[in-house]
Amino acid sequence: MYVIAEFTIIPLGVGLSLSQYVVKCEQILRESGLKYELHANGTNVEGDWEAVFTALKLCHESLHVMGVPRIHSEIKAGTRIDRAQSMNNKVASVQEKLKGT
Repeated sequence: MYVIAEFTIIPLGVGLSLSQYVVKCEQILRESGLKYELHANGTNVEGDWEAVFTALKLCHESLHVMGVPRIHSEIKAGTRIDRAQSMNNKVASVQEKLKGT
């Protein structure tokens, strides 16, 4: 099943600067071959359900190996079966409708 997901992984117990952990998760996504987009408050990712959630699991495991004692994640996931959809065409649909306003 194809999924578009948004996630935020929040390492706890490691101080205020979290960029090194974001970098690690972005590297994992890059190596996964999944399509993803980093944004200011998280990351969007799309692909096969198993591949997406395997990558998220690997993010958790890798951050724990880096010494993060506790991790909180927020995940939103959407699927549909009536037609194929990607992150790009969801955004393009809204942008097209905005042209008429």
